[in-house]
Amino acid sequence: MLQPERPPTRRRQPALRRHRSMSNLNRKIIITCAITGSAHVPSMSEHLPFTPEDIRTHAIDAAQAGAAILHLHARNPADGRPTPAPEVFRQFVPAIAERTDAVINISTGGSTRMTLDDRLAYARVAKPEMCSLNMGSMNFSLHPIAARMPSWRFDWEKEYIEGMEDMIFRNTLRDIRNILTEFNDYGTRFEFECYDVGHLYTLAHFVDAGLIKPPFFIQSVIGILGGIGPDPENLVVMRSTADRLFGRDQYQFSVLGAGRHQMSLVTMGAILGGNVRVGLEDSVYLAKGVKARSNAEQVHKIRRILEELSFEIATPADARAMLGLKGRDKVSL
Repeated sequence: MLQPERPPTRRRQPALRRHRSMSNLNRKIIITCAITGSAHVPSMSEHLPFTPEDIRTHAIDAAQAGAAILHLHARNPADGRPTPAPEVFRQFVPAIAERTDAVINISTGGSTRMTLDDRLAYARVAKPEMCSLNMGSMNFSLHPIAARMPSWRFDWEKEYIEGMEDMIFRNTLRDIRNILTEFNDYGTRFEFECYDVGHLYTLAHFVDAGLIKPPFFIQSVIGILGGIGPDPENLVVMRSTADRLFGRDQYQFSVLGAGRHQMSLVTMGAILGGNVRVGLEDSVYLAKGVKARSNAEQVHKIRRILEELSFEIATPADARAMLGLKGRDKVSL
């Protein structure tokens, strides 16, 4: 009697080898700081940087506080509106590079209002060590916040936040393939932003296609409306799924907790063997009801928590070695 054919299984590292690092307190943890982003608007916090001078200052201070990677977006200096313009990036990125040794990570996410070519414009010029890459098209919305805003600082903000309810962030499989193909030629590596379990399987698809090679950097984004929710169990699901798909020794895991979930989820991520991301792009708060006055405040806080847990903080040189980056001398910032 013929036996039914078993579905193919992904061959990865044995479980014991995968999980060995979970209890290793001597490993180094990379702190990424996302300085301003494109989702929050200035009315949400008077401390959100949007001029080139403020973005530069916040980034340099965050690096001095212990951030090994700086995740950067640009904004219109007149009103804080997200912009993809290379001429705006050039007003702060070279100065950050001169003042810090941090890895400069240029977002290819931009905003839902930008075209793909808009979002890639500066990264194509700079050819940086690292870019961010969202691993799929998705609903991405902060629109419930609009009902809680007492006033707006600039006239574009209300429509921008409310309009997210009817906007989709686009990164199709073809978009992702084209970005990987182009930026592999530059030697750029990626912060793979995975907002749900399906994004991990998309990542695995491109690993199997040979377009992504280890070590790769998975940023697990928890708590965005449209993505996986902020329940702690979901962080375990993301970690265990990545282990099953790739084998723990093939990738670096990191955690981004959105909004009020920031510090608790990134701390849990570190305990699960991961790295951490903070910054005013992800949360404008330092503690319940307390606005963060700077990105450096959030870096100082998570660094203190991690060091109290006996973890060691990675330097930029450590991060470059852990992620296989090409080095600052090979970029055109």
